[in-house]
Amino acid sequence: MSADGSTVPTVFDGSNMRGVLDRLRTWLGRFILVTDDLDLALLVLWAAHTHVAFESYTTPRLILDSAAPGSGKTTVLEHLMRFCNRALQAASLSSPAMLARLLDKELRTILIDEADRSLDPKRPGVEELIAILNSGYKRGATRPVLVQSKNDWDVVEMTTFAPVVMAGNAPQLPDDTRSRSIRVLLMPDLYGVVEATDWEEYEDEAAALAADLANVMDTVRDFIRTARPELPEGCVGRLKEKWGPLARVAAAASGEWPQIAAQLIERDVLEVLADREDGLTHRPPGVVLLDDLFKVWDETDHFMPTKVLVSRLIAHNPQMWGQSSSYGRELTVQRFGRLIVQASKVHSTKNSQDVRGYSRDEFLKAWRQLGIDLSNRPSKTVGTVEPSDLVGVEQ
Repeated sequence: MSADGSTVPTVFDGSNMRGVLDRLRTWLGRFILVTDDLDLALLVLWAAHTHVAFESYTTPRLILDSAAPGSGKTTVLEHLMRFCNRALQAASLSSPAMLARLLDKELRTILIDEADRSLDPKRPGVEELIAILNSGYKRGATRPVLVQSKNDWDVVEMTTFAPVVMAGNAPQLPDDTRSRSIRVLLMPDLYGVVEATDWEEYEDEAAALAADLANVMDTVRDFIRTARPELPEGCVGRLKEKWGPLARVAAAASGEWPQIAAQLIERDVLEVLADREDGLTHRPPGVVLLDDLFKVWDETDHFMPTKVLVSRLIAHNPQMWGQSSSYGRELTVQRFGRLIVQASKVHSTKNSQDVRGYSRDEFLKAWRQLGIDLSNRPSKTVGTVEPSDLVGVEQ
């Protein structure tokens, strides 16, 4: 036991495991475009943890999100299908009982495509399915299912425990589901940055790598079962439950992987804190925000205070960001920060004058991936704000 009370198993050579994880990260980077390179490592850790989910006790849900269609969610699912433990791809799940019966036979990874439709809260019966997905992130969760016996029907408790991926265009998932989830944001590859996945050509190579991953994860089961790596500050409660399994995998791999896991956790902790401060439960379209942001931001302004950007957005598009918006009041700097993180994973910083704001260069990648023509630069008169216009804008 370490000085801080955490339990750390006997250290062993994780070089074999580390080599496999490194190879998988390189593989995914060839075919998957993410907004943050850390998310490639996240996909690797998540895929690896599905092979030792029973030993890690909890399994975070993975959300493949996008601000626009054609962002590669299906491609990610196709790769996870091959590298996760006993993966089952489901375009929709119409029967919660069928899911429980399936998982009662063996631990499998469930890949749900089109989650924005199949898990739509307006869809009849979706509440029961969501309840199974929520409970099944922790080992020991069950659901009562009627099973026909010889002369009657019996109630049998069946497990709901399973790793789950939900892919969709901004799926409207309940807050309790999101709190159990880790989100990866994808955007369209409009410029051919990554390779197309020709499975006829790559299937054998993928199968070999998948076998190596399964084999190496089988060797670290005892380590995963007893490992309690120290987590970054703020990673407590539900955050600890969802990040603990991935931190254990990273600890087993050693090398740079524990630090990568810490960076991922710290990033998520900051996003959760921003969520709490803002209090939003629904997200307006991120594409609209990024497009409007480009229109009100002159290219000569390399750094813009958040307060000024908010004022320009309100002046430019009052129907979306002003008092008449569906939100019911003007955009605030806090809500703006929340929406920007959701749409692009860009966070505010402070300049040399200790003013909090954003760097224009941070948005160039997101704008390009959304197909915004950067050569069509806005006029300096677009969204111009006088000092007097800033009066009353919330800090």
